[in-house]
Amino acid sequence: MSKVLLALTSAALLGLSGCAGTETKPADTAPMAKTGISAEAQAALSAAQAAVKDAKAKNALWTTADAALKAAEAAAAKGDSDTVIKEAKLASDHAKKGLAQLNYPMLKVGN
Repeated sequence: MSKVLLALTSAALLGLSGCAGTETKPADTAPMAKTGISAEAQAALSAAQAAVKDAKAKNALWTTADAALKAAEAAAAKGDSDTVIKEAKLASDHAKKGLAQLNYPMLKVGN
């Protein structure tokens, strides 16, 4: 009985793992609609996207920077310039701090 349960569980997990990559998402680099937000907000959003992309490429992206960028992009879609500026500046700041953290000395724990 336990072998049958193990085989069924394994088959189910394999089936689900095959579906994991089939989700369609909008392209991350798709240009945001510029209507509804100010030029300052669009500039801040573009700078944040570039900073986050750079940090991600160097494996230095903080999750808070990624979350702030997503919030800024969502605010841009709604046309909320003030929120776009606030969240984009936060994303840029945290991305820059993540990159700066790469220069910190490594801590060695133990022998």
